[in-house]
Amino acid sequence: MKMDSIKMKNELQKRLAHPERKFDYDRKNDQLRIEHKETGKGITISLPGVIAKWQEQKDKAIDEIIYYVEEGLQALESDAAISGKEKNIFPVIRSTSFPLETNEGQQFIYDDHTAETRIYYALDLGNTYRLIDQALLEKEQWDEKRIKEMALFNVRSLSTEMKTDIVAGNTFYFLNKNDGYDASRILNDSFLKEMQKKIKGTMAVAVPHQDVLIIADIENDTGYDILAQMTMSFFAAGRVPITALSFIYEEGELEPIFILGKTKQIDRNE
Repeated sequence: MKMDSIKMKNELQKRLAHPERKFDYDRKNDQLRIEHKETGKGITISLPGVIAKWQEQKDKAIDEIIYYVEEGLQALESDAAISGKEKNIFPVIRSTSFPLETNEGQQFIYDDHTAETRIYYALDLGNTYRLIDQALLEKEQWDEKRIKEMALFNVRSLSTEMKTDIVAGNTFYFLNKNDGYDASRILNDSFLKEMQKKIKGTMAVAVPHQDVLIIADIENDTGYDILAQMTMSFFAAGRVPITALSFIYEEGELEPIFILGKTKQIDRNE
């Protein structure tokens, strides 16, 4: 069966149907929005991304998006509270194209990070999380500084165990715990500095989507091409894509790099 946006829209609407929900299909942007009829709170799905994953994973891709939408809608409707859950506050990395406010017009708490990325702050709810906005802060009578300090403290407590792959004389380290905060480890300065001590060549870092962090030890020009191919592949497959660009890490700073591939596609098993 060939999948297109209309078929995917119909399938998602069928599986997410609920008397208290309504659906809005934006044909121009190829997006489906699911929201609560009374509150107006909801989630918007980009259909091309779901279709791309369906091409590879079939029903598993639909099962996954249904799960995350259901969890996300439940989080939106729950009465979130920060007090007493300080250990559940974490930073999350998003692209600079990510919205600065909720659909209800409440501004998210965020910080600029790089030219490609921005830091948001989230309250972990178990199977999902809620991005912290100004309304939640005011309700809890917290200030932004306290939220940000707590989030950065908590991210340093997360595991930084990595898998290693050597390709064409270059070493690639992968962090993929699937806890929603893999990319957030890029904010752990002490971890990055420790990794830098292992690096023989140039240290590059990539966060193509929220569930992976790549650190590369680039020792030859081919390494840059491999990193670019790898990052683009992860970016295209990610549930929450961030950026297909990589960053050079030097003296505690991240600088985006544009890699113009000149070599053939590299087989990671070579």
